[in-house]
Amino acid sequence: MKLRTLAILPFLVASLFAQENGPKEGTLTTFLKSDANDTATKLAAMQQVEFSHRADTTAVLFMLQYGSRVHMERTFYPANTSDHEMIPCSLFTPADLKPGTKRPGLLILHGGLHENFDWRFFRLVVEAVEHGYAVIFPEYHGSMGYGDAIYNNTYGVTDVADVFAAADYFATKDYVDATRMGIVGHSRGGMVTALCLEQKPKRFQVAVTICPLLDFIAYMAYKPDTRRAEIAREAHFGGKLPDKNLPAYLDISPINFVAKIETPLLALATTGDKIVPVGLNTERLVDLLKAHNKTFESKIYDNAPGGHVFLFGDSPETADAFRRSFEWLGKYLKP
Repeated sequence: MKLRTLAILPFLVASLFAQENGPKEGTLTTFLKSDANDTATKLAAMQQVEFSHRADTTAVLFMLQYGSRVHMERTFYPANTSDHEMIPCSLFTPADLKPGTKRPGLLILHGGLHENFDWRFFRLVVEAVEHGYAVIFPEYHGSMGYGDAIYNNTYGVTDVADVFAAADYFATKDYVDATRMGIVGHSRGGMVTALCLEQKPKRFQVAVTICPLLDFIAYMAYKPDTRRAEIAREAHFGGKLPDKNLPAYLDISPINFVAKIETPLLALATTGDKIVPVGLNTERLVDLLKAHNKTFESKIYDNAPGGHVFLFGDSPETADAFRRSFEWLGKYLKP
């Protein structure tokens, strides 16, 4: 059962794509009723409660495991979309951060249709902090654990806007050097990373993509009909599949705009990826980066254990990906 089928959808779409001045004064928020009589609403409310508990449990687990080394702060930052939402995020700094210290900022982006910060990212976050970075982990629109307004998804639109807003917010923190900002994204997070580099080529000083989704039209071609229909219902696509609204899908496919990238980019992926096939995505990205004479490095592993999620395992390939990533980030951000 999908939330976008509920009666709340018209309000969410209107709020996300309101005019410049935002929602009309007096517009009210619609809440899912936990005591509703219909089964669909009851299940939706229960689902959001479960997602919230999972997010809270993850935060507690991180603090228990790493709290003596890394300080975690959960907060919200202002969106730059016209709905004036607040976007949830987690901030990570050393537990013993000295006042007046300035660190390069690093954005780490999760993937998935509806995912969030979970234990799989613990190692990446902790190593980033211990390598000298301050980290922000934004829970852009589409993330679970923060209610139905944030759960509402728009591929390549609100997620990108939320990440730019995260960078702007993070740059205001007194422990972040706003002139040294990097971005790392896995899967859909890699897609958002690439779109950010293409839309604002000078916003970040360095970037890393890991198993990124780069050709959204190809993605829609091999996904099952249920997923394709679910995505097509998003406001950006207007309820239409690519054969009826091709420009909307072209607009959010980073593979079409590689020429615009100016940020030094490290691209990591593996053969045997059963979710984002490397031949449709990173291999084509590498060819285009070469063709346009961009500053980049790449490594495509040979059937790394875990395939699409090899980054989260404990294998030689994972260790090599971490080494390459922090060497690449350090080359440009100099923590």
